[in-house]
Amino acid sequence: MTTQVAVITGAGSGIGFATALKLSGQGMAILGVGRDPEKLAGLDAAIGDPARVATLAIDVTRDDAPQRIVELAMERWSRIDVLVNNAGVGSPKPLHETDDATLDYFLGLMLRAPFRLARDVLPHMRPGSAIINITSTFAVVGGRRGGAYSAAKGGLTALTTHIACQYGASGIRCNAVAPGATRTAMTQDRFNDERFRRLNVEMTPYPRLGTVEDIASTVAFLCSPGGSFINGQTIVVDGGWSSTKYLSDYALDCEWTPREPD
Repeated sequence: MTTQVAVITGAGSGIGFATALKLSGQGMAILGVGRDPEKLAGLDAAIGDPARVATLAIDVTRDDAPQRIVELAMERWSRIDVLVNNAGVGSPKPLHETDDATLDYFLGLMLRAPFRLARDVLPHMRPGSAIINITSTFAVVGGRRGGAYSAAKGGLTALTTHIACQYGASGIRCNAVAPGATRTAMTQDRFNDERFRRLNVEMTPYPRLGTVEDIASTVAFLCSPGGSFINGQTIVVDGGWSSTKYLSDYALDCEWTPREPD
């Protein structure tokens, strides 16, 4: 059986790293893309099979990034079966605090870069291939302080449904995975904030928060035969945070100070 090939951006850490290991464990060859060569070397070592892993240290927002990514994948394996657009950044600010430079950076990294990479990958995909875009619960419900982050992830959701519609007839599926609060190096500082913890822990009905393995497993399912009729969907992985109005017993029992009327 011919080995399938997955291209994963943001593969040096967090969700991207976990996804690369998960798909490698299912027998895929992995092209891991990221900005930090040392982190990518860790991915190479973790997979431990030179025939089934390659890495490329590049900023995905660079104009030549899609071409270089595709060229390396085709040079190594002559095919691309899966694209996981995962590279992203956190710590957004609300609209009124967001300057143009931040807006351009967020849109460039989390919307323009996935758009351009998918555009260059699609001509090399065969029937049965899949594109997975990592979005966010902030693309599903209104998120405090979402700003440019919400705008970028919402645009990526719309891009997902377009690709699913336009290329589904060619046997190429596209879905989004929307993580809730997930512990990664990028989000660790947020978890040190008591208000952030309250907003997520006390409003999640399942008795834990998300892990990178939760997201990686969902991506792997969408790439598997079991997910082969799922197209144009957003799979939310957040323990029920975005779809319920849950409050923990602690939150319900704590002292409440009513707002003063306007």
